[in-house]
Amino acid sequence: MRIILNDSSGEGPSEDPIIDLTSDAYYMGQALRQAMKAYEAEEVPIGAVVVREGRIIARASNLVETLKDATAHAEMLAITQAENSIGDWRLNECDLYVTKEPCPMCAGALVNSRVRRVIFGCHDPKGGAAGGSINILQMDGLSHRCEITGGVLGEESGQLLKTFFAERRGSAGI
Repeated sequence: MRIILNDSSGEGPSEDPIIDLTSDAYYMGQALRQAMKAYEAEEVPIGAVVVREGRIIARASNLVETLKDATAHAEMLAITQAENSIGDWRLNECDLYVTKEPCPMCAGALVNSRVRRVIFGCHDPKGGAAGGSINILQMDGLSHRCEITGGVLGEESGQLLKTFFAERRGSAGI
């Protein structure tokens, strides 16, 4: 959906959208809102949303510390919510937006749940599994391959993580 308002010249609608609710940046902004919730809960600030037919059907943030569960990554929680929302484990008409490149565990779950497209914010060259360290999302021989778009609002996503870990190092006296 594009929202176009009349421009100030009175010559009719502007060609530049004021808000483009179908853009990757819009949905990544929604994932960043989830990451901020994680940050406020003193969790690693990563957020994810799942979009189907232009509608957000799942929202999640990291809850590893809260739930004392190593698998409670934002992507894993969002996948489960999305599956429950549509009543099927196959998410082949869904796109997942996440603020940081998925880890190997999450990438495997994304492939297994057949997510159509994975859009992430900041890259993770050491542990990322969408091309950073390895590319599980498009690995030959697996049952499914996800399309990948990286770097969407990557600066904002990366800065939030840097701030979080700098604060943790500071409070630990390191």
